[in-house]
Amino acid sequence: MPQDRPTLPPVRLHPDAELARDALATPLLTRAVRLARWAGPDTRVGAGGELVEEQLPAAAELLGLGTDEDGPAYASEAWRTAVDIGLVDVEDPKDEDDAAAAHGTASAGENLGLITSGGPQDILALWLDALEAVHADAIAPLLDDLSDAIGEDGEIDYERLDWDPDAEAEFLDGVLGNLYLLTVTEGGAGDEPVPLPALAASMIVPDDMGEPTDDVLEQVSVAMMRLDDQFQLLEPVGLVEYRPVDEALMVEEGESEPSSAVDDEDVSRYGLVKLTPLGLYGVRARMLEAGVEAPAVGDLSGKGADALLDALARYPEPAARAETERWLARREPAAATHDLLAAARGSDEGAPLRRLHAQQALTLVGAQAEPEVRAVLDDAELGGLARVWLAERGAPDVPAPPESMIFWLAIDTIAAQLDAEGELEELQGLVVGLVGQHSGFFDAAWRVDHPSTAEVLEAMGRLHPDKLVSKEARKAAFKARSRPGN
Repeated sequence: MPQDRPTLPPVRLHPDAELARDALATPLLTRAVRLARWAGPDTRVGAGGELVEEQLPAAAELLGLGTDEDGPAYASEAWRTAVDIGLVDVEDPKDEDDAAAAHGTASAGENLGLITSGGPQDILALWLDALEAVHADAIAPLLDDLSDAIGEDGEIDYERLDWDPDAEAEFLDGVLGNLYLLTVTEGGAGDEPVPLPALAASMIVPDDMGEPTDDVLEQVSVAMMRLDDQFQLLEPVGLVEYRPVDEALMVEEGESEPSSAVDDEDVSRYGLVKLTPLGLYGVRARMLEAGVEAPAVGDLSGKGADALLDALARYPEPAARAETERWLARREPAAATHDLLAAARGSDEGAPLRRLHAQQALTLVGAQAEPEVRAVLDDAELGGLARVWLAERGAPDVPAPPESMIFWLAIDTIAAQLDAEGELEELQGLVVGLVGQHSGFFDAAWRVDHPSTAEVLEAMGRLHPDKLVSKEARKAAFKARSRPGN
């Protein structure tokens, strides 16, 4: 059976228009736009394009943060974002030796017009640029570390800083990737927030480690506090919803790390984080840029039926249904049915599961699929599928299948279920039911001309709870392998 399952399940993203509205509503982008519209001939900036300190109180007042002690810092961050994503253009100082001309000027940037006239993709592109800038800030050295690395000449000594930007970026991206996986995986966190200790531990505690050592717990605690700072930076750009670590948990006497013993009954005090719908879009975009396969529901709507059925073999059921619905919405029922049936044919390893997904897709087409389905009643590979589909719809005049088709369909169905790796109890129930419905099942089954016959019979031997039946299945598998041509 195929083993090339994708690392990431498909994500169900919100529509671009909705995501663009979310992006415009984020605190950071909202502030950046307001400052960009405020910028003018009297706006003074430093050599790096930053607002001069004297203008920060006015900028904070404009943003409604005049009474907030962190208002100037938020204004500075929003201004830098506006510059980084092209909402503001800055002109460098003309003469740094002349006090009157030692400041640069600012004006509205070309991208500011996109805020009102651009489409959803334009807005999302600006937001991704803002996310990139915030991500760079999040992995930057801490201020305390920077102060310790300033040399006698006042310059930062990067060798003393012991800061590896690539390693920092890799760690934060790994955390965001794990959070993404927990969000999109069926049975994972979903819409529920993830405790910060669990997220930090997912990057540090080895999978094969039983009880973490004190050293590992210490590393988790340090990582938690670093992530606490980073998520507080990433929340205003709309990537996450974050409940910070309770400051009361900080160890007193100058220490800044929480106890490594987490109280399970109040884990929320140690920080809770979840990706927003916009955050899912952003993390996926970053992963795609890094070459990671991160499918989204709707990716296949413009592709052929063969691509659809092959991909559905790797999708969980809810995502498979949503993907199929989008694919069908772009096609006429008769053409879609014809293409699905054609793609379901084949004797390759993945064909049984393709036929199963084709049958499930046809249930979404409805009665309009019936003429195309009836056209394959005599097809050796699709005739059984067609009869099942017609019978389930209560269609009249469904011809009885020949015995050879019954057993071929039984082998094909179990092969598909084995490939789908579904629930063990359901698969056992299918095996028991098939054997019970047909006396002498194995005497006929080993003769079935299907590429998976021997493999299916061996699996039936493993799955059937009756030891005598299991033995019959194994004997039948041996006979199938001993047939001429096998």
